[in-house]
Amino acid sequence: MNPLMDMILGAAGGGVVQKVAGQFGLDESQAASAIQALLPALTGGVQRNVQQAGGLESLLGALTGGQHQQYLDDPSTLSNATSEGNGILGHILGSKDVSRQVAAQAAEQTGLGTDLMKQMLPIVASLAMGALSKQSSGNNLAGMMQGGQQSGVMGMLGSFLDQNNDGSMVDDVLKGVAGHLFGRR
Repeated sequence: MNPLMDMILGAAGGGVVQKVAGQFGLDESQAASAIQALLPALTGGVQRNVQQAGGLESLLGALTGGQHQQYLDDPSTLSNATSEGNGILGHILGSKDVSRQVAAQAAEQTGLGTDLMKQMLPIVASLAMGALSKQSSGNNLAGMMQGGQQSGVMGMLGSFLDQNNDGSMVDDVLKGVAGHLFGRR
């Protein structure tokens, strides 16, 4: 597994997955599978934003300025995460069309419905930002902003995005972007 997924699955002693499962009428295994299917596109979107001018500073500002950790610390707050999650999606994925494509691909991977994945996507986006925020709060943000540093948020993103464990996330990000934008796998 990867650090971001581990953090979400383990949050509140597994209470986050229980809450997501209950909120969407799933069992815990289905909820965990859905979260895992949606996360790569979200982290890919974050990575693309970080690579743009001012993107890392913007991400760190969002992580330190928001209350994203609450979703991991108190799963009962997830019922109010949709609006914030939609804002996160707009920023990291850019359009509703991309969000729909992400949901469709996750539905195909999990066997769960596309409409359900569309409903879950903003919640998972809030959870992802919560995990990144929680990770960044324990690290020196100024140090994370220095070029080449692979600790904290960037280290977690890097290890998550390197899906084939070849030491480079570039090929994995490009494959994911192509798959989400052009329907290739």
